[in-house]
Amino acid sequence: MSSNNLDALYRRVIMDHYKKPRNRGVLEDGSHTINMNNPTCGDRIQLTFKVENGLVTDAKFEGEGCSISMSSASMMTQAIKGKKVDEAIELSHVFSDMMLGKEPDDYIDLGDIEALQGVSKFPARIKCATLAWKAMEKGLKEETQE
Repeated sequence: MSSNNLDALYRRVIMDHYKKPRNRGVLEDGSHTINMNNPTCGDRIQLTFKVENGLVTDAKFEGEGCSISMSSASMMTQAIKGKKVDEAIELSHVFSDMMLGKEPDDYIDLGDIEALQGVSKFPARIKCATLAWKAMEKGLKEETQE
């Protein structure tokens, strides 16, 4: 696939998650809540998730922001459901590396998340893409310390 076609495909995936976000909402009943914002651009997120027996059993988000920020939150909540806490945190590290321009290992299936790889070319937008991931990592670390 040519670079232009791949970029167009990635843009469609990002816009699909932005226009039809997965896991939008708030969890109740014993879930953990993290609020974060990016003061530079005004993106904000409220992430709620539930951990049972070391597994992230559910995750939802609310917030406002650009298409990159909100689609990244949608993709992230999909990716961490059913993962062990340490696997979700490792996925966050892989995502952060990808935002720094590092190629993810071939054996890691990033699914739709790979569509955000092009954000690494725009340093001002990296914080938009990583906001939900930083909230998730902070929340899971707090959850495991309780």
